[in-house]
Amino acid sequence: MFLRIGVFFLVFSMLVGGASADGKQVVIAFTNDIESAYDPVDAFWRDDIEQIGGIAQLATLIRQLRSESQVFFLFDAGDIFTGTLAKRTQGAVSFDLMALMGYDAIAIGNHEFEYGWQTLADQKNRVAFPVLGANLFYKDTNHPFAQPWVILEREGIRVGVIGVMGQDAATALIPSNIAGLTVLPPIDVVPALVRKLRPECDLIVVLTHQGETAPMQTDDEADASVQRGNEANLELAGSVVGIDLILGGHTDAGTREALIQPSTGTAVMQTYGQGQHLGVAEFTVSDKAVEFEGGRLISVNADELAADPEIAARLDAYRELHADLYEPVGTLATGITRRYNAESSMGGLFADIVRDAAEADIGLMPSGALRKDIGDGVVTRVDLLDAFPFEDKIAIVTLRGSVLRAVLEQGLTLERGMLQVSGLSVRYDSSRPAGDRVLTVLVNGKPLEDEALYRVGTLEILAQGGDRYTQFLSAENTSWAEATFADALLDAFEGEKDLRVEIEKRLTDVADP
Repeated sequence: MFLRIGVFFLVFSMLVGGASADGKQVVIAFTNDIESAYDPVDAFWRDDIEQIGGIAQLATLIRQLRSESQVFFLFDAGDIFTGTLAKRTQGAVSFDLMALMGYDAIAIGNHEFEYGWQTLADQKNRVAFPVLGANLFYKDTNHPFAQPWVILEREGIRVGVIGVMGQDAATALIPSNIAGLTVLPPIDVVPALVRKLRPECDLIVVLTHQGETAPMQTDDEADASVQRGNEANLELAGSVVGIDLILGGHTDAGTREALIQPSTGTAVMQTYGQGQHLGVAEFTVSDKAVEFEGGRLISVNADELAADPEIAARLDAYRELHADLYEPVGTLATGITRRYNAESSMGGLFADIVRDAAEADIGLMPSGALRKDIGDGVVTRVDLLDAFPFEDKIAIVTLRGSVLRAVLEQGLTLERGMLQVSGLSVRYDSSRPAGDRVLTVLVNGKPLEDEALYRVGTLEILAQGGDRYTQFLSAENTSWAEATFADALLDAFEGEKDLRVEIEKRLTDVADP
């Protein structure tokens, strides 16, 4: 705790707006999983807001809250990359916008490795704020990959901040993109750092990017079936006394009010991601005690919040540098949408495209790779590349029928969402235990044969055994198409007029009422 102060200084501080006899009010604002969601979106699941989110609108809300607060800090719990501009700039746009918004520290998330760990090692140097990863080390060494912790001081308040990324998150990317690093379990690292920092700080905040991988689903705040919870954060909070606040990312499991770990009193919070809410936690810090006053999520109401001019101008400048992204490529008669735990029109179409590009019998597309819905009408390059903003090559994989069945079973666990398919008709029973849900499989109208070999087109992440699809490591053969999937996607839409896409019921759950 900070030192006791005399009566004269107390009175003087009150006159100039500093500490009062009751302590200082500390506001900690936070985001997580922004994932390059820079523009407001239709809030079709809400009846109180028409448009929600937008990075410039979020910046305005942050500026307002900062101006109203006595002591203010701003943090992010990871996943600032993803999206076409982030990809084109190798993450520079994401870091630049956060620097302009005045972030004090961020944790590293799995999407920060989309362009390889070497790129992140370089790009994180472009910002003055700490980019934290206390459990990330260069492989086979004890040398840290990133700054593990920082002590920030403002208005006499000292806040110790630790950042960690979970091991589940480390599997939610192309394995080779993180192959140069070791990711230790956060719970093995954090307690010792808390004990180290606690005597020097008024508050200890841990930024985590851990737990089960969340969906990229626009309306996830309204869909309980895709919310992955905060169990990993509550477990971490109970592992050591002295953490005041854990701010989570990765599971997108929003906390309308803070969760309190019963044995340690640690508050745990998280937003639903994509910049749709700003999280707020409030403390009163005096020389006698630290009191948690509560937490909340504030919706980024784009109907009422003006765009921050500095953020809007920087975003416009980046977009002008990459004007080719905004050229039209075709038109859609019907919008295409994605669902994380169900067959979707976008999923079916993208599975068809990867199948055709691989000249394969079957196409497989993970739902987690689908990042943005596309409305009807004119479709631009950026529409498609925001829907699939990754750098995956197309993999051509030869799988035995029994292995293909195991792949389908893995998808039906829903650990990483429904596996979208092309060339297959699958009947399954979701009421059965995971691993035993597939009932029948037809491959282009013929029953799947366990010993037969099938040519499968899919993404690099799956072919490398990522996203928990280790079954692909048993492939009879793996080769690579010349094009990336993003290239194939653009080619498939080029000149397409009034494309109409329907859900074809390739995946049928017999447990549905």
